[in-house]
Amino acid sequence: MSGNFWKSSHFEQWILEKHDLLRERGEDLKILSEEEHQKIMIFFVNFIQAIGQDANLKIRMQAIATACVYFRRFYARRSFRDVDPFLLAPTCILLASKVEESGMVSLTKLISSVQSALKKWPYLNQDLMIRQPLLQEAEFCMLEIMDCCLIVYHPYRPLNQIIQDMKSTGGVLNTDQLYQDAWRVCNDSLRSDVALLYAPHQIAIASLIVASILNGRDKEKELKNWFSELAVDYEKIFEIEQMIFNMYRVWKSFDESDQLLGLLAKLPRPNGQIQQKRE
Repeated sequence: MSGNFWKSSHFEQWILEKHDLLRERGEDLKILSEEEHQKIMIFFVNFIQAIGQDANLKIRMQAIATACVYFRRFYARRSFRDVDPFLLAPTCILLASKVEESGMVSLTKLISSVQSALKKWPYLNQDLMIRQPLLQEAEFCMLEIMDCCLIVYHPYRPLNQIIQDMKSTGGVLNTDQLYQDAWRVCNDSLRSDVALLYAPHQIAIASLIVASILNGRDKEKELKNWFSELAVDYEKIFEIEQMIFNMYRVWKSFDESDQLLGLLAKLPRPNGQIQQKRE
């Protein structure tokens, strides 16, 4: 693993330009609006988290976050038509658990966790027949599409470093609560495209600002002064803030029980070998 983000494959190959990302999604965006695409991504991030947090697996949050980034990376390069996202989601968990050294995930337990997670969405009314050979084939396909770029730098570490700096300089109150709130915003940001477009430290700073706004702390003089002294590109920070707030708006308006089936029905069905039977 590269110890320097700026020399890593994450920076060199997986920080994308917004217009390139939209172009790559062109096939799917012929069928879906950008907001519909975002709602589908929100659902599958929720689905990945539900699988990872199932009692059979209990995957660490960092590995779950890596799985969510893998899912976004894959569909930044390929259409939903290429691999069924209901198959790719657990495959991302499988691969991320290896990379993040969460221990070998039993394929039997993983498949069981998928079935358990699906119970959170009973209105889907479908059984996914996911088989071990398909998981292994999808994993190979992911490795190929991502060019074996498996290291993901998350905003959690820079967020922790920023909070420690806040504590050492003094002045900012309730830093522990701010840290917890910003950590949740970092997790929520996985439901947007920010992990594909911006550096982790930028996401961490934006998450701190979003957390302070949501909790009415953005007017605190000490906090404003602390942010003003950071040597960062605040134009990019503002872009991330807007993307996160837009994600919250879309997420809040997304009534899964009413909208999800219709959105999934619009997805192009895989026509290759890497798909699983739905009954």
